[in-house]
Amino acid sequence: MSEHKKSTKQEALDYHKFPKPGKIEVIATKPCYTQKDLSLAYSPGVAEPCLAIEENPELVYDYTSKGNLVAVVSNGTAVLGLGNIGALAGKPVMEGKGVLFKRFADVDVFDIELNTQNPDDIIKACELLEPTFGGINLEDIKAPDCFYVEETLKEKLNIPVFHDDQHGTAIICVAALINALELIDKKMEDIKIVVNGAGAAGIAIGKLVIFMGAKPENIYMCDTKGIVYTGRKEGMNKYKEEFAIDTDKRTLAEAMDGSDVFLGLSVKDAVSKDMVKSMARNPIIMAMANPDPEILPEDVAEVRGDAIMGTGRSDYPNQVNNVLGFPFIFRGALDVRAKAINEEMKVAAVYALAELAKQEVPEGVCKAYGLDKIEFGPEYIIPKPFDPRVLTWVAPAIAKAAMDTGVAQKDIPDFDAYKDYLESRLSFAKEFTRHIISVAKQKPKKVVFPEGEQEKILRAASKLVDEGIAYPIVLGNEERIKALAESANIDLKGIEIVNPVRSDKLDDYAKKMLELRQRKGLTPAEAKRLLVRIQDYYAAMMVADGDADCLLNGYARNYPDAIKPLLELLPLQEGYTRPSGAHFMVFRDRIVLCADTTVNIDPTAEELAQIAIQSADTCAKFEIEPKVGMISFSNFGSVRMPRTTKITDAVSMVKEKYPNLKIDGDMQADTALYAPIADEAFPFSEIKGDATVLVFPNLEAGNSAYKLLWRLGGGIAIGPILQGFQSSVHVLQRGVDVN
Repeated sequence: MSEHKKSTKQEALDYHKFPKPGKIEVIATKPCYTQKDLSLAYSPGVAEPCLAIEENPELVYDYTSKGNLVAVVSNGTAVLGLGNIGALAGKPVMEGKGVLFKRFADVDVFDIELNTQNPDDIIKACELLEPTFGGINLEDIKAPDCFYVEETLKEKLNIPVFHDDQHGTAIICVAALINALELIDKKMEDIKIVVNGAGAAGIAIGKLVIFMGAKPENIYMCDTKGIVYTGRKEGMNKYKEEFAIDTDKRTLAEAMDGSDVFLGLSVKDAVSKDMVKSMARNPIIMAMANPDPEILPEDVAEVRGDAIMGTGRSDYPNQVNNVLGFPFIFRGALDVRAKAINEEMKVAAVYALAELAKQEVPEGVCKAYGLDKIEFGPEYIIPKPFDPRVLTWVAPAIAKAAMDTGVAQKDIPDFDAYKDYLESRLSFAKEFTRHIISVAKQKPKKVVFPEGEQEKILRAASKLVDEGIAYPIVLGNEERIKALAESANIDLKGIEIVNPVRSDKLDDYAKKMLELRQRKGLTPAEAKRLLVRIQDYYAAMMVADGDADCLLNGYARNYPDAIKPLLELLPLQEGYTRPSGAHFMVFRDRIVLCADTTVNIDPTAEELAQIAIQSADTCAKFEIEPKVGMISFSNFGSVRMPRTTKITDAVSMVKEKYPNLKIDGDMQADTALYAPIADEAFPFSEIKGDATVLVFPNLEAGNSAYKLLWRLGGGIAIGPILQGFQSSVHVLQRGVDVN
């Protein structure tokens, strides 16, 4: 079981408030910079698609965003575990739903909060909004209103309507259930099921398990009044009546006696250990109340060693999380322009998720969860929410079921091509930073920060501890560091503080440093003075001596001053005469490594060749295929002068040493990055306009380019990465923020 530090109230509020209020925004997908752009986007050019759609309504999917747009509609009457908090207070949840739609399936969302308690008002609003959206996701509407609203809208609208609180939970839960049944060799038609919570999700789960073979008389639906039985009057409605059974049992405890499965959609602590003891052999318990389950897995483990357990929480195995469902269900439905989401489509999602859990789990997914291996079994019966394969399993299953049942208005002729299309919608760029952190968490390293008396450094170190990324070591005066931490409310737990002045390693480091620099003007007294006064030297010696794995400096120092101790004390990798600096630039649809951005002012051809090789190695470490573009103002010799010939010479040197490396130049930046230029003018180019590495001819170009991409181009800059050293040492950008 992994552990996650709970977020504080202030962290949650700050997340939603900064750097701008809310979690979503609208971004234009077409340029609007010139008068012509304006005339095309609006008047008079917009008239053309309007007239085309008037003549043929289906063209709305060609000329507008309707086909990728979902409305998340709520009146806030049943929000998470918060209850009836109203439409306005429920807006953060609906925005969050939009974030998940976009993040996991690239579906655009408008959240629509309706200030009404009348379900007929919701129905009318959705009817009026139908022209705008490709689908409607109903959210956080209380039962039984939610059933009435969805049923009515499914009859009236010609777009898919899906109440996620009902069906999303049901799909994920039942997928986990059929896998658990397989593990214990029981069949759906034979098992006795207790469903505790007769609201939206409970009713939907009951209907789905019956659709998949469970016998109605074997389902004990329970609410706060006990079992839903034939003839009961109190707290009943027509939806509960469907599950009323003829039984003398009245309480949840009685229902649990001898049951095979417990599905909880109720409240914390609803189930006792004695209830679990009374269940049949190999019980399946899905305690899905949030944020605290009906019973904790450790309590179940105390009384049953044969139970398969799932919850709604991420810190236990088998998390039943709706994000495994709704983004991908809508993705598949939208892509075939489905008129509805029917039972067959839901079942298709169930089986897709269940089958995916039986596949070999990629190493990247295992690393993301801090595990060496994940395999099908009692603690893995449902895919992990961050498994990127869910998109390519569930969306195609939904699309195919829609086609097979006649609700699709558009066919997918080639499902292999469709899966490639889906993967292209969610690029590796979005996963990049998370992947880096996930890999770091697998084997946390000792990271030394020589500038330990800086508040931001202490905050960063504390965050490394909180998230389990690394073991930080900060250098400085203990009293000053502790006083700073106290005044800034920074938790120093897990952070090692080392004061070089008082260190018992000082003499040893001074001796070893002298051995490295004694023929370069260094004296014994000067060695000790440098180690104490300039703590970058002390940190470098910690790395050299194996007392730290990694060094990060430069927060409050000029780059030349920060890198100097590293150059003087730490060896380069074999074959290199100079290190280089690089930044990953992460965009929506691609990642590019820019080099050199920090070190070499005017590199020679030999040094450019080294930078190219170092950068290719960096890309390969991050599982990105290196395709190196050597950047110039010239294209393949269109201008011949020393400044361009050194680039072509560098390419030749790299090719001679690494003939299989994809590298080309000299070339202009757009030739390296824009395939149509390469295809039309330079079809011989090895990288075909798809460069993943850009090597710039000098520091002016490299540093300026990455900062322009960062500040104006919308890229996320990750770095600087110092390349070429045997050790992992990096110089931060001065004044960099904590993140």
